[in-house]
Amino acid sequence: MTANTSNPGIPRRTQVVIVGGGPAGLLLGQLLHRSGIEAVLLERRSRAYVLGRIRAGVLESGSVSILREAGVGDRLDQEGIPHDGCFLSFANKGFRVDFAGLAGRSVTVYGQTEITADLYAARSRSGATTVHGVEDVTLGDIDTASPHVSFVTESREHRIDCDIVAGCDGFHGVSRKSIPLDSMTQFERVYPFGWLGVLSETPPVSDELVYANHERGFALCSMRNPQLSRYYIQVGLAERLEDWPDARFWDELRRRIPAAAAAELVTGDSIEKSIAPLRSFVAEPMSWGRLFLAGDAAHIVPPTGAKGLNLAIADVRYLHEAIVGFFTGDPTVLDTYSDTALSRVWNAVRFSWWMTNTLHRYPDQTEFDQRMQETELAYLSGSTSAQRVLAENYTGLPL
Repeated sequence: MTANTSNPGIPRRTQVVIVGGGPAGLLLGQLLHRSGIEAVLLERRSRAYVLGRIRAGVLESGSVSILREAGVGDRLDQEGIPHDGCFLSFANKGFRVDFAGLAGRSVTVYGQTEITADLYAARSRSGATTVHGVEDVTLGDIDTASPHVSFVTESREHRIDCDIVAGCDGFHGVSRKSIPLDSMTQFERVYPFGWLGVLSETPPVSDELVYANHERGFALCSMRNPQLSRYYIQVGLAERLEDWPDARFWDELRRRIPAAAAAELVTGDSIEKSIAPLRSFVAEPMSWGRLFLAGDAAHIVPPTGAKGLNLAIADVRYLHEAIVGFFTGDPTVLDTYSDTALSRVWNAVRFSWWMTNTLHRYPDQTEFDQRMQETELAYLSGSTSAQRVLAENYTGLPL
């Protein structure tokens, strides 16, 4: 690398610039490092801020394998909680879907915050360049063989020339916005509700996730570890956090989950509370010139199917393989990345959309609509074939 004279820690040139320091960007950087490819990672926020974000933590079996391949699976293997199934309920009746028995796979509960911490630790050990606090990021000449990324940090302007730009900077980042609108098609479904989530230092109601369809709205009981629970209820988009003191949240959650789960519910003070809107979003293609999108920069799914983080990990797997191929003599391999990734993305979008429609109550929903949802779930409860389809999709389609 050639050092930038205004800041010796920032090179003037590298092979790959990764925009975005969340799990997708960090994982890509780690895989590239292990493959001997230089990459500079740029992140707008501080490391402490990134590590403090509360996100999902249900990992498909394939995602676990990729994290192990990246050399960051030790703590995951020690502290991750394997789940061989989940519970679904409707009309206060519940049933279990046996992932292991039906699909031969399981999922692992391990918080995204922990994954990010593991990846940051690995990046620090690698000595690879990470620049925090970047502003005014601009992607230049990305439709040529000589792209570059310009940015400001610590009131100084910098430019890094590179061969490839990886856009891992999320839905609101600059990467996708750098692709001309006439070169991209965007598909979107905005749902008329959100999830109110509460994190509490209490034991979970069950050792597996509980998804509940209820005439008052959806609810989910999940966990981060045996003493840290994460609960969600469906709320309207106009709801405000100040309207939901802890006591009201716990009362509403009890109403929506099965009586057996409600009887096990241990309440306590929330240590984090937030409302997240739900949307389905896909941008096609996931590349333009030498810019390649991964994770939320290219697609968003409702959290109902636990696919967001897993899709980002799959994108990174495909992109890493394409970049390695490019630098080892096959300049055309990058051309297949978008189609390969999008095939998996659309399957996950479909599954997340189906789970969302089946489990949530819509503002204009009638009693007929509610009965159709309950009938769908009743059929699922009695059909091994239907449960197998759910188990195969939930635990992750083959990479």
